[in-house]
Amino acid sequence: MQNNPIRPLKRADLERVAFLVDVNEMFPSEMLPEMTSGHFAGEADSHRWIVFDDGTVNAAAYYVPEPLTDGTWNVLMIAIDPAEHGRGIGEQLMRFVERELANEGVRVLLVETSGMPDFKRTRGFYDMLGYEREARIREYYGRGDDKVIFRKEL
Repeated sequence: MQNNPIRPLKRADLERVAFLVDVNEMFPSEMLPEMTSGHFAGEADSHRWIVFDDGTVNAAAYYVPEPLTDGTWNVLMIAIDPAEHGRGIGEQLMRFVERELANEGVRVLLVETSGMPDFKRTRGFYDMLGYEREARIREYYGRGDDKVIFRKEL
């Protein structure tokens, strides 16, 4: 096993990341080539993708700076293989992102998720990591599906 299983996304990881996106019903995985293009173009100041690879890519995260802000970033996606839930992989990814961005002077990290009952565990995950429930935008994703915004000062 590697010392640090968290590393930048490689093109060879895309098929596995597509599986993670699909199995977690995040968004259409057909969007990945466009979503990862900035990362692969070396635009780390605006597009960052990381994976948790302990021999198999079992999780991925995508985070970006919020436009028109000074030091605010947003984790747009974190996807973990459901067979690996409960191993602490998600916490390791989030702590990595927090440390990396804090070392760069980022002030605030946001995470957005659904307010639907199926996302109760996800919301509890961010509560456990010390994120504050900052806002709720009703009916954001669709009828009856609110956006819940979490915030953490780095």
